[in-house]
Amino acid sequence: MKNSNAIVLTDLLSPAAMNLNLASTDQSSVLDELVNQIPDLAQQPAARETLLHALREREKLHSTGIGDGIALPHARNALVGLVDHPVIVFARHAKGIPFGAIDGLPARLFFLLIAPTVTQHLGILARLSRILRDPKLRQALLSADRPEKVISTIRDAEASL
Repeated sequence: MKNSNAIVLTDLLSPAAMNLNLASTDQSSVLDELVNQIPDLAQQPAARETLLHALREREKLHSTGIGDGIALPHARNALVGLVDHPVIVFARHAKGIPFGAIDGLPARLFFLLIAPTVTQHLGILARLSRILRDPKLRQALLSADRPEKVISTIRDAEASL
């Protein structure tokens, strides 16, 4: 991050933490695929299970499908000790997965959020929610052909905030 107060989404994104072709057919499998994209947890099966459990519990409380074909899976609370820096996993599904969004649309764009503090967690959620209101941004994310294009698209959206 550039300074301690400003959350910059593109600082939290990396090509390694992206999947532009999710294969899942249901919500639970999507969560598995998203967690599998976190490089920091690749060699930590216990941490992966902790995160998956937290994500599934959060979905039981209330879906993280926010509408407009977007889901923002995240745990209810910051997961202290799981990661030492915020992580965003971006993934996309060609057809969409039913994710319980209020508008009934299946989710095609997924942003999994993990942060070590509540302040970071809420800041990331707020910033993502703000840029994702733009239909042009959502369309650009649906058509991006490689992870670097996703990052540059989000960088452009953040620059115009």
